Amino acid sequence: MHDPRPGPEADPPQRIALSLQYAGSFFCGWQRQRQGTSVQGVLEQAIADLDPHRPVHAVAAGRTDAGVHAAGQVVHFDSSGPIPASRWAPALNGRLPASIRVREAVERPLSWHACYSATYRRYRYTLYNGRRPNLFLAPWSWHRYKARLDDQAMAEALEGMLGSHDFAAFQRAGSRRAHSRTTIQDVSVQRRGDLIDLEIQASGFLYGMVRLLMGQLVAVGEHRLTPEQFERRWRERRREEVRDGAPPQGLCLLRAGYEDTIFSKGGWYDCQPTFCLASEDPPPDPPGWRFST
Repeated sequence: MHDPRPGPEADPPQRIALSLQYAGSFFCGWQRQRQGTSVQGVLEQAIADLDPHRPVHAVAAGRTDAGVHAAGQVVHFDSSGPIPASRWAPALNGRLPASIRVREAVERPLSWHACYSATYRRYRYTLYNGRRPNLFLAPWSWHRYKARLDDQAMAEALEGMLGSHDFAAFQRAGSRRAHSRTTIQDVSVQRRGDLIDLEIQASGFLYGMVRLLMGQLVAVGEHRLTPEQFERRWRERRREEVRDGAPPQGLCLLRAGYEDTIFSKGGWYDCQPTFCLASEDPPPDPPGWRFST
């Protein structure tokens, strides 16, 4: 006999947006992989435990690589269960490992998309430029200790990339993008003693772009590459000359932005703390330019 009462699967779906943090050191990246533990896989399992009535597919604003952190990753999924949006954050945090945390959850229209609705993504790369190793900085920064980095030269090189350009020189093999153009909207380089934060904001990023870019900027900061040589490499798309990328642990996805306000400022904006050291212990100044321009 047919039961006219609607089952759980008949409930109208709601789209839930999450502000998500994770320590990338514990994962093979955001996206599910055949081998290794991914942030997406762990999160989807936690959602399925709470809402078993429909298949779970979590969509992120940006796909971070293995070892890369996120302070304000934005994710959406659809739910048919009875849990209101405001309760998803504590419910998920009770089921997720300590290396993943949901800072806030809100409901969005079904037409809203964490990736396609985003107007920008912003990354920060942290360099530790002191002479001695520091156990507490190691998981979150790249230690460069042989020479004091020329942050002014790095800023000059980075600022020259503002605008819409073809950045094929900073795209790793295996990308599925139809083209290699993107728009860099904002950049900054800030030194605080032995620490340097480099930030870059763009409409989107190519596969492996930020780490390849940071590797080249460090070469500029150590005077192994002039700003002019750096610019020539990316403008002339000399991918064969861009060999070494920066390691993943210094990179953090700060946030993704949208035309309207999605989360509260405390739950989303600049959630990665900046480090501070009580004293400076810099390495020697870098040598003069080694190559002619």
